[in-house]
Amino acid sequence: MSRQPLPSPSAEHRMRGFEPAFGLMKDAVRVAGESRGFAAARLLTHWAEVAGEDMARRTRPVKIGYGKGGLGATLTLLVKASEAPLVQMALPQLKERVNAVYGYAAIQHIHLTQTAATGFAEGQAEFTPAPKAAKPADPAVAAKAATVAEGVSDPGLRSALEQLAQNILTRPRSRTSG
Repeated sequence: MSRQPLPSPSAEHRMRGFEPAFGLMKDAVRVAGESRGFAAARLLTHWAEVAGEDMARRTRPVKIGYGKGGLGATLTLLVKASEAPLVQMALPQLKERVNAVYGYAAIQHIHLTQTAATGFAEGQAEFTPAPKAAKPADPAVAAKAATVAEGVSDPGLRSALEQLAQNILTRPRSRTSG
């Protein structure tokens, strides 16, 4: 089964300058989503917005299946076995939020598939781990990182550059055989 090449952009399309990456990939994402039953690709691409941050950390949408009559679909979600009871209690609210994306009661049932944290081989459901506590930085490394980013006026960019410098300066050196 070979993949179809993406259509080449028109001359008008190329002359618009920079555009978001999703704009370039939206047709490919839509086709991939539709192959799994997702008529609204937004369920896949914006799952955290649709389901809410807490529910998105616990679940991943896998597919939407339609019955013989075509009315009322079933949304299948991957969930860790330890999280399944909490997700089960929140299914009515989740169904309302998902149906709000479609604009009508498209989803009649939500089926939970319990899985290990690593997921199935097909989908490799990767669940977001709890945030790690930041280790206190070595003052000498922090000072050196601050000097690297001192000429940057934007505080957010300066902070990101300092963090990058600290990560590079504290990274373990690999031994080279010589």
